[in-house]
Amino acid sequence: MARDGAGTELVGRQDECQILDGLLAQARAGRSGVLVLRGEAGIGKTELLNYLLDRATGCRIVRAAGVQSEMELSYAGLHQLCAPLLSHLDGLPEPQRNALRTAFGIQVGDAPDRFLVGLATLSLLAAAVDDRPLLCLVDDAQWLDLVSVQTLEFVARRLLAEPVLLVLAVRESGSREVLADLPELPVRGLSERDSRNLLDSVVSGPLDERVRDRVVAETRGNPLALVELPRGLTLLEMAGGFGGPETGPLSSQIETGFLRRIRSLPAETQQLLLIAATEPVGDVSLLRHAAERVGIDVDSAATQAEASGLMTLGTWVRFRHPLVRSAAYRAVGFEERRRVHRALAESIDATLYPERRIWHLASATTGPDEAVAAELERSAGRAHARGGIAATAAFLHRATELTPDPVRRGARALAAAQAKHQAGAFDTARELVDVAELSPLDEIGTGRATLLRGQIMSAAKSASAGLPLLLEAAKQLQPFDSALAGETYRDAIYAALTAGRLATGGVRDVAEAVLSTPGHSGTASREDLLLTGLARVITEGYPVGAPILRDAVAAFRTETPSREYGLGWLPLVCRMAHNTWDFSAWSELSAQLVDLARGNGALAVLPSALLLRLSNRVFAGDLRGAASLAVEANAIGDATGSSFFAHYGALVVEPFRGRESTTRQAIESLTHDRLLRGEGKVTTATQWATAVLCNGLGRYEEAYASAERGCENPQELGLSLQSRVELVEAAVRLGRTDRAVEAVRTIEEMTHVSGTPWALGISAATHALVSEGEAADALHREAIEQLDVAGTRMDSARARLRYGEWLRAERRQAQARTVLSEAHEMLGEAGAEAFAERARRELQAAGVKVSVRASAAPAVLTAKEAEIARLAQGGFTNPEIGARLFLSPHTVEWHLRKVFAKLGISSRKEIGSLQLDAVGTTS
Repeated sequence: MARDGAGTELVGRQDECQILDGLLAQARAGRSGVLVLRGEAGIGKTELLNYLLDRATGCRIVRAAGVQSEMELSYAGLHQLCAPLLSHLDGLPEPQRNALRTAFGIQVGDAPDRFLVGLATLSLLAAAVDDRPLLCLVDDAQWLDLVSVQTLEFVARRLLAEPVLLVLAVRESGSREVLADLPELPVRGLSERDSRNLLDSVVSGPLDERVRDRVVAETRGNPLALVELPRGLTLLEMAGGFGGPETGPLSSQIETGFLRRIRSLPAETQQLLLIAATEPVGDVSLLRHAAERVGIDVDSAATQAEASGLMTLGTWVRFRHPLVRSAAYRAVGFEERRRVHRALAESIDATLYPERRIWHLASATTGPDEAVAAELERSAGRAHARGGIAATAAFLHRATELTPDPVRRGARALAAAQAKHQAGAFDTARELVDVAELSPLDEIGTGRATLLRGQIMSAAKSASAGLPLLLEAAKQLQPFDSALAGETYRDAIYAALTAGRLATGGVRDVAEAVLSTPGHSGTASREDLLLTGLARVITEGYPVGAPILRDAVAAFRTETPSREYGLGWLPLVCRMAHNTWDFSAWSELSAQLVDLARGNGALAVLPSALLLRLSNRVFAGDLRGAASLAVEANAIGDATGSSFFAHYGALVVEPFRGRESTTRQAIESLTHDRLLRGEGKVTTATQWATAVLCNGLGRYEEAYASAERGCENPQELGLSLQSRVELVEAAVRLGRTDRAVEAVRTIEEMTHVSGTPWALGISAATHALVSEGEAADALHREAIEQLDVAGTRMDSARARLRYGEWLRAERRQAQARTVLSEAHEMLGEAGAEAFAERARRELQAAGVKVSVRASAAPAVLTAKEAEIARLAQGGFTNPEIGARLFLSPHTVEWHLRKVFAKLGISSRKEIGSLQLDAVGTTS
């Protein structure tokens, strides 16, 4: 490679440079680009980044580089990249701004959700683009901390309409997990001809042809090896090849070459290189302070280091190559490294960089040391406050190793195991639980160890796999920490309901355990009422437990919960409001839960909250609102890499729309999701969806078969109860009156216990289907009246449809036309296309000519475009829309421009007057 005034000329990299030039031109044209340069050590990735840098005239540039010793410091890499852009923080939406400020340690606060940090980073990059493109270069990304990698992956997938070019260099290894799903450019070795040309350019003396051939063959076109390896050859070896061959891996050979060069330097220069390698921030001032502490003449040593070509000291300390850093660290013994770690710890300002200081101090500590362990524990707390779960885990793990007292070691091991579990390091978490259990734990510690094993099993395998341990943990904790035990029972029973039917150890076992604990008499706190009521529904039947559940749900409506409390308890409360037919409570509490999760950026809970809310909106007859929530759930699922949320949202919405292909697609996706395989709840949900779809389409045999399977396990509650309602309608249509009567009897038993308008309306609606004459007429009218009061507009419209069908069968044509017209209008407004078509056919049979609703116009907007248009129509700003759908404001604007073009409008003002419900969409 050669540098001159025109920039950098790379030997043999014409194709790679052409690709990079194209991406740079694309960014200048206003379009984003993402590329991962992947290759072995020394292959030229860094030089390709420098090539981009030389040609980035007129671009704004930010850079970062991963360092092995910082892999445990969460957000360190991201902060390095974003630090020059922090002046744009104030323009971000408040939740994003607070998330990023907390992650970077600028302010103290609750740990931000990593996906909210990702959205904030996306917005920050977009905000930094003024009238020039932004070039983001990241070298050695394989050594970035985990959350920085995850954040950059998140951002890379969402760069769309921003003139941002993100290029990351990753060392190729056996694992392809790092940035594996992004566009990549493999950087391979040079051709033999290019290798010879590069080798000749760096060898000044005579080189034997056979030696040249050997070097070219052994380096396999690796540019750094071609440049560096000849420097380790003596003149004799170059002239005749007299020397032993290297047998290690190529990167090892390169590092060994650097090692030889380092060891040839004066001792003080070697020590300076070691200090720079040990503290990778690149702070020249810090390097000088630490060097002076170990007695180094800094100016002299720095002159020698720069003369060697291995390191430069400018504004920042820079090594020639990352392998120089590792070689410098290996060049000395353990005691020398320990001395340098201590010097760095003593040189770092503890008020500015407490985590770095204690990490170096811990690295300098050779045996148990309570003072260091305690400070590591405190630093772990600070890391957690910044959202650094991986750093928290690392600090607590090291604190455990340095703790001399067995009791404290056990407690710290449990804390470290919890953090490792949250960071997804399940194997290490299990090992730390083992360490804890070898220590003297008290009863609460023993219970927490079991709880951790259950949580690890649930996360690593499935809810059903971890359920027995969660149940055991709750029993262990109950006598000593009733609050923690209650939360454990809550999580266990929620998991059991989610898993659905199990051969053993299912929801009944959890319910029996809840009832066996002291204090669950039904007269205690609202949390106890909730758990007791649910347990009694499961063990003693709906009539026994439902009144307690109803009181518990009412108690949760009396005050607005705190963040942590609400996010923990409201999901189960919302499910129980549904199960007790309390539509008003379900509506209120699900809206509260979504607002709480959105407002706090609680993306671990928000997907479930959205699903609870969109189910509620479906029964309210607001399919478009439900679909909007499904788009948001889909965005989160896409962000987290889980397709469950999108498919489950479609599973609830699409059957009522009567759209068979999208319903079947959702069913297929959920059924074959390997993480959900064997979970009985999936069977219940998919069979209920099929029953709704087929009842709407008038395919009653299929509806009947699916509804039967959907209500096989009534202990699951929820959609198992709703499946029974679908069963009655299908059974009556097929003339299976006995089965319908049996199902109606069960429904009446449940709904009359609840006594809410929704419950009484459903009871009357199903009872009417198995009744005759005046009794049937009265029940149909009662159903419509009660369901209107309840606000369950979908059920109310369907009740009118069934009443109109009955009236026409009774030859009461005039009344039938009136009721069927109402049903047709309500179902059409809701977007329930198949049920509306049923009403249209009945009206036509009753003598009313109703034109077939024009099928949706050719799909002009995607689902995401339609949702952005609706939010814009609702007055949301671009940043607010982006925050909800995990898009940058620039990307929202890009989508809106496409919407304007498709709809023939030119501004937000015009979108306000459009009937978006009439616009066709495609998935």
